[in-house]
Amino acid sequence: MLVKNWMSKEAVSVDANDSMTAATKMLKEYDIRMLPVMKHGKLVGVVTDRDLKRASASDATTLEIHELLFLVSKIKVADIMTKDPLTVPPDYTIGETAELLLDNKISGVPVVENGGRLVGVITEADVFRAIISLTGLQKKGVQFAFQLEDRSGSINEVADIIRNYGGSLASILTSYEQVPEGYRKVYIRMYGVDRPNLQELIEKLKATAPLLYMVDFRENIREVYE
Repeated sequence: MLVKNWMSKEAVSVDANDSMTAATKMLKEYDIRMLPVMKHGKLVGVVTDRDLKRASASDATTLEIHELLFLVSKIKVADIMTKDPLTVPPDYTIGETAELLLDNKISGVPVVENGGRLVGVITEADVFRAIISLTGLQKKGVQFAFQLEDRSGSINEVADIIRNYGGSLASILTSYEQVPEGYRKVYIRMYGVDRPNLQELIEKLKATAPLLYMVDFRENIREVYE
């Protein structure tokens, strides 16, 4: 899953010489938290809602309201922006982008092509949308979590059982976190199994591999077996 397929392509930006007031209005108008800052057509920084709040709060308690409004109107975006911001290319993966946002505790980054041309913005919300799509959550259905041996064919063994009961697979995700060596956790979301047959399917899966939990999103039924 690449950034170019999930980013906001019509990136809203602000000029470095625009006022802080103008930037604040744009954030509110478009309901966003970050603006790329441009100068002569090139990306030179980013300004966030946090930057604007911090700047507008400076010395606020010692000023009359009309003095504060005058001061804010004179502050330029260039004075409060983060220079040389982190960016990602369009062919970055969603996983790499999520790690970048998490490690740097930021809510989004500009997307630039070779030469620094701004082509979009990707935010936490875009990453969340991609992850939701990856998990197949829109299909609702039922999710099973297994602890399987890390060997060829172990996933097929449980997947084939689900298919034999008429199930269609919406997603298969794996993780090597918090498992003994030689094992992995596997999360399968499926749909299409008739409700009267679901319990029989669960018992069949339990007899085949360690089943950690089952969530039936159709009825909000959750069973934990580990």
